[in-house]
Order: sequence, then C-alpha cells, then structure tokens
Amino acid sequence: MELYDRTGDTTQTRPAAERDSLLVPPMRRVAARPETTPEPGGIVKPLPPDLFIRHGRSAEMRWEAMRGQGYHTPADRFFVRNHTVTPLIDARTWRLLIHGDGVRRPISLSYEELLALPATTADVAIECAGNGRAFFDTQQDQPAPGIQWRLGAVGVARWRGVPLAALLDRAGLTPGAVDVMPRGLDPVYVEDGVDQGHVRRPLPLAKALEDVLVAYEMNDRPLPADHGFPARLVVPGWSGIASIKWLGDVEVSTVPLSSPWNTRSYRMFGPGHPIGGAPLAAQVVKSAFELPWEATLRAGRQHILHGRSWSGTGRVVGVEISTDGGRTWTRAETRGPRLARAWAPWHLAWVPHRPGPHVLMARATDETGAVQPARARFNMLGYHFDGLVEHPVTVVS
Repeated sequence: MELYDRTGDTTQTRPAAERDSLLVPPMRRVAARPETTPEPGGIVKPLPPDLFIRHGRSAEMRWEAMRGQGYHTPADRFFVRNHTVTPLIDARTWRLLIHGDGVRRPISLSYEELLALPATTADVAIECAGNGRAFFDTQQDQPAPGIQWRLGAVGVARWRGVPLAALLDRAGLTPGAVDVMPRGLDPVYVEDGVDQGHVRRPLPLAKALEDVLVAYEMNDRPLPADHGFPARLVVPGWSGIASIKWLGDVEVSTVPLSSPWNTRSYRMFGPGHPIGGAPLAAQVVKSAFELPWEATLRAGRQHILHGRSWSGTGRVVGVEISTDGGRTWTRAETRGPRLARAWAPWHLAWVPHRPGPHVLMARATDETGAVQPARARFNMLGYHFDGLVEHPVTVVS
C-alpha cells in the first residue's frame, strides 16, 4: 500500500518481485527490437471512433469520453502525439544514458536498475502545444498549419518514476552545466526530405532539477507503448514536446543546446513576438466540457454540465460558465483535487428552455491571476490557444 501526501507524491523503492513483472508490459510479452514499428497507422492501441478523432499518426481524445472516468485519463483514451510511429522496445536490452560535458561520470542504467531506485508518484497533465489550434481558424479566422486539434490533446495521469534530479546527481553535475537534452528512441523524423534525427528538445538545468520525472508507470501500470515504454520524461506544466517519450539518453551540456524542436518548431513566431520567435515553456489556461461537440439536449430538463480546467502556471481557483455565448456568466462548482500540475474538475446545473442552437463557454482563472481571454494571441504555428472556446449544442423540445 502506498501513502500519499497532500500533493499526491510519494517516494518508495519498488520491491524486486514487482520490478520483474514490469519488464515487459502485459500487452506485449514478445521481445521487440527498437526499430520494430506497428502497422498500419503507427499507433499500437485501438482507436475506436467513439473515443478518438484520428489525425494521421496521432489521435485526439473525444472529451465526452472523460465523463464518469474519475480524475485520471485512462490509458485507453489518452491522446497520442507521434512525430513518426510508436516503437516497440525490449526493456531487457534498453539502457538510459546520462552523459555529456556537464557530468563528471556518465552513467548507463538498465530498466531493472531504474525500477530499483527510490520513486516518486505525481498527478501531472501532459498537453500538446498545439491543443486548440483548430480554433485559431474556426473562431478567429487565423488558420495555422499543423494538426487541427480541438481540445482533446491533453490528459492527466498518475505517473511513477525517478526524479531526473536524482539521476543527474548520480552522474555528478559539473559547476558549468546549463542545459539537458533528452532524446527519444522513436524512428528519426524526416521533414521535406531532410533527416532531423530523433525527437529531442533541450531543457534548462533549473527546470530539470525542479520537478521533472523519468516515468515508467502510468496510472499504476507499466507505460503503454504509445505513451513511452520503457521510460519517458514528464515535465510538469510545460508543453508536451518537453515530455520526451521512449527516452534513450539525456545529454548534459555546459553550453546552451538546440534542436529542430526548439528552433524551427515549438516557438511563437509572428506579429507581436520577437524576431526569431519566442520559446515555448509553461502551458496556458484552458477549459473543456465533457460533452460531445454539437451535442443535442432536451429543453425543460436539468442537465449537469461537467468539465475540467487546467493551467501550466498554477492551480485553477475559479471557473465560470456561459450558456448564452458569453453574454452572462455563472460560477461553476469545482470538485476534487485542484493540483497545479493537473486539472480542476467542475460542474454546473443548467435547464435550457429555448429550443435551437446554443453556445456554451467556460472561463478559468488560475492562482497567478491568469484568465482565459476572449481571443487567443495569434502565432504562426498555432500554439497555446487559450481563448474562450465556443462549444455548440442544440436544444430540442
């Protein structure tokens, strides 16, 4: 039995018998080479259309799939963002390397060695930087390229693993270390015929030492293949690209590092942003209804509108709901945990009387005072949409 403190964290060492059971997830008992990839579509788990919207090699969770699911997003409906395809990696031959001129003694850990280290468990949201991108086009007439997510590229899970700070300490940081570069083991990414290498993106050392986790469990089970087995980073509050899946190595450097994922993409380009773009870090405030898009509701009946709000910069402290397109607002009742690294569930009773189309909107405020604006500030790649989303429903008599 695990005992959690009020933040949802715990530190324990996994018993040897339990470690052995994690070497190969139950879904995949046959060893596979890292180069092996699932076919077709690049995603291992089933993607039933009532739970997901397919976007090529990625998949968006339908928000109505979260209704009644509790605080955490089940793995079978957690969104998938792949740059290439999901690799199938054999934990028995996998190694995690910590290396670079920023450490005194490079280390190589096996999966069993990682599982044997003192562990931490934390409830953390992971969200794609482009979540909400579709609304730049549909609500603001400012289309941006990339996957046209609505709001389903986010999920909260209970992650268990080893703090990255503990691994860096084992490797012995040098006084001059400034950046770490985690790298994934998914196939190399090719864009316009140019090999960009494995997905990787640097983190400042200060963030790496603060709260980053090298996770090997998701919701008390081994990581599923699509979500990073054998191990992944979990970077609380930051855009999902920082939480590298299928982690293979972490370079520690005494000079600032760069990759295509922090220079060409995952930066804010465009009017009002610096020349050369602004790097992405903390996520913005968002809200979503646990309701089908264009849902049909009966007039004259009470409906309990459920949803969740989250922010990368602090706990959500208040949520307001509008059922008339933003003309009037009513405070929703929040329930359950309101963790800074996860989300705040909420609900509101509504009795619609007028048949016809209605627009629902949710507006959250976090503890830093950040409030969702009416319109999101545009950037050319469509990141960090935080505007008020107009959720359409139809009321019938």
